[in-house]
Amino acid sequence: MSKEKMEIGAISKPRFEFRSFGQCFCEAHKRMARLSVPVPEKVWERHSDEIYIVSRANDINNTKIRDGKMDIKTFVQTVDGLEQWNPLMKGEFPISAEVLRREVFPAFMVEMPELTKDTYTYDEFIAMVEQNPDLAAVRVHKQRFGYMVNDTICEVGNVLINGAKVVTINSESTEIEDIKKTIADVGLEGVENINYLQAIKRVIGMTNKPLANE
Repeated sequence: MSKEKMEIGAISKPRFEFRSFGQCFCEAHKRMARLSVPVPEKVWERHSDEIYIVSRANDINNTKIRDGKMDIKTFVQTVDGLEQWNPLMKGEFPISAEVLRREVFPAFMVEMPELTKDTYTYDEFIAMVEQNPDLAAVRVHKQRFGYMVNDTICEVGNVLINGAKVVTINSESTEIEDIKKTIADVGLEGVENINYLQAIKRVIGMTNKPLANE
């Protein structure tokens, strides 16, 4: 069976991903840039502002809000140390109480707040999050530089997590062997694979673990 051709920004079957966070991946970044094939100009450099909702009780559902839209991905499996995630829910504000009751708060795995209205604005939803001691709404700014190495979609990003700067580097594809080759080629073998959810928890102190090269 022929493998799927990766295309930056295109929708594919669920991808596997290697990602890590730390203070500097300078040498790996240099190698990634040199090994990359040309990529579309629109992914040379991208900026975004997002809100991640993290829960002390949950590490398998990744929830973020960008441009008034909520996106929840759920963990599927780990194969050879690489994670696979699938879309769980997409919604936008104002959001219905029914969606909050059936999909959003169950994904956080925390006690359901009292929902007395039919719909909730973004500000009302964030207020509910902030009232729950097991949840946190975390501001994340991303400056991402896109590459493609060994037919895997790659990036290096400068990330501000509630204003704290960290660096992320990643490789993702539907093909596990292509990611593993990329990890070796750019010099990231042995570096911990962690996702945004885990990294944010470490930075804000919800989890007592360091990042990759601290």
